[in-house]
Amino acid sequence: MMEDDRPRPIPAPLTPGADLSRLSVEEIEERIAAFRAEIARLEATLTAKRASRSAADSIFKL
Repeated sequence: MMEDDRPRPIPAPLTPGADLSRLSVEEIEERIAAFRAEIARLEATLTAKRASRSAADSIFKL
């Protein structure tokens, strides 16, 4: 069996502060990309919640 034919192990959940010493360069790059995507998702959610809150505040100030 060739090395590329082996199934990849399921990645560990992304946890800030986790030990990174055993990760390969590629795994670290994948984690960075995943964290950047999560940050973008969090920022989009925050923006939407702020807009909802602003709309609600304007209704109650009438």
